[in-house]
Amino acid sequence: FVQLDRTERIKNCQNPEFSKKLVVDYYFEKVQKLKFGVYDIDNKSPDLNDDDYLGGIECTLGQVCRGTREAMYSVTASTGFVVKNWKQGWFMKGFDTFTFQNVFSVFTRPLELKEGKPAGKGTITVNDLVVRGKNDFFFFVLSGFCLQDFLGKSDPFLELYKQGDAGMWQLVYRSEVIKNNLNPCWRKFSVPLQTFCGADFNKPIKVQCADHDSDGSHDLIGIFETSLAQLQKAGDGSPVEYECIHPEKKQKKKSYKNSGIIRIKSCKIETDYSFLDYIMGGCQINFTVGIDFTGSNGDPKSPDSLHYISPDGINEYLIAIWSVGSVVQDYDTDKLFPAFGFGAQVPPSWQVSHEFALNFNPSNPYCQGIQGIVDAYRQILPQIRLYGPTNFSPIINHVARFAAHSAQQGTASQYFILLIITDGEITDLDQTRQAIVNASKLPMSIIIVGVGKADFKAMEFLDGDNGILKSITGEPAARDIVQFVPFQQFKNVS
Repeated sequence: FVQLDRTERIKNCQNPEFSKKLVVDYYFEKVQKLKFGVYDIDNKSPDLNDDDYLGGIECTLGQVCRGTREAMYSVTASTGFVVKNWKQGWFMKGFDTFTFQNVFSVFTRPLELKEGKPAGKGTITVNDLVVRGKNDFFFFVLSGFCLQDFLGKSDPFLELYKQGDAGMWQLVYRSEVIKNNLNPCWRKFSVPLQTFCGADFNKPIKVQCADHDSDGSHDLIGIFETSLAQLQKAGDGSPVEYECIHPEKKQKKKSYKNSGIIRIKSCKIETDYSFLDYIMGGCQINFTVGIDFTGSNGDPKSPDSLHYISPDGINEYLIAIWSVGSVVQDYDTDKLFPAFGFGAQVPPSWQVSHEFALNFNPSNPYCQGIQGIVDAYRQILPQIRLYGPTNFSPIINHVARFAAHSAQQGTASQYFILLIITDGEITDLDQTRQAIVNASKLPMSIIIVGVGKADFKAMEFLDGDNGILKSITGEPAARDIVQFVPFQQFKNVS
């Protein structure tokens, strides 16, 4: 462990409340192990080796972010009681009205002198967690009307400026150029509030409209000044209009009125929430694993098989389960993870199945923790026959049904991650494309880990990094929800 920071020292207090904020960089994709140590300091030396160690805790940053959700809500009701189940949401019984109180994140652990040895009755509590990442954005829709140019034609574009501390104008945003149009309508765009004006909605903003020239000698059409307070009046079918004024033309010609009109059709503030904002708000991540048991993996008894478990107890499938699962598990309260296999003949009928429970219990496919998935995988290998074909769509559609049900609740309380581990072959590519496009509208993401040294072109295609994934009918995915990871390229990194 490397020391990141320490709080202030509080004298002669057995129940100290520290005010100093400890800042830690957060990375979702990493398991960030933390150690909190509490010391009784009786000297001026910064060295802790000569101070009394009162106890500490070890945890992960993900656990702190998730907090102890069981302590997050205090519920008051007129009559009756509440049954709480984080997997299915809140169930109310016996009353009609209730309120939520004291919503905060809290993380409390008993202090230990060393693992398994309590340090008396002492505890350590994270009372508050401030997430830096939530940003407010202003979204704009602007158009121009009767913009004037010397030759009657124009390629207009806009530039928005803020006023700096020294009174200098600083460019904040430049729009696209609309060719040969005196009545343009520019694309909707957004500007971070903090970048634009901080918290001062009355801070001056300059909008400049110019005629684009390929050699860079753009011709000014006109300018105007305003503020976010004024711009916010636009919306609901009532645009705010500004005359576009060219200062030199106005000075030279008494008959000059303007060089056209700029209409602010819409200007509204929206918050772009970070991943942690959702986690801190109680969102649970539901982790599901799908394992490829098709014949192309090779006989698990053979050392050449991708399913062969080496003498040290691992293979690429197990490493992938541990690597992804150890990150995700901190964000699931009950640590119950459904795990499935596909592409194998399953007893007793020996029919090929493309979504069988690893624990052979279809009514309750949940495994206790990542270790439970690993144990189920080890136990099922000798009991099934690797076969085929390799179909991804059944297990994607399986998880998507749960995600669709959660999306209907409208609470953003559940997000679903499906990990598919495969040797790369796929026989239902068209059906899988459709399944992914359908799932892209849901609170769901898919991680595909390719094990072995096969050709993974189909997996890279599903990833969609080289273009938006489309179904066989041409329907595009609403979001890029697939991440493909070739195991061989990452097996030696942290």
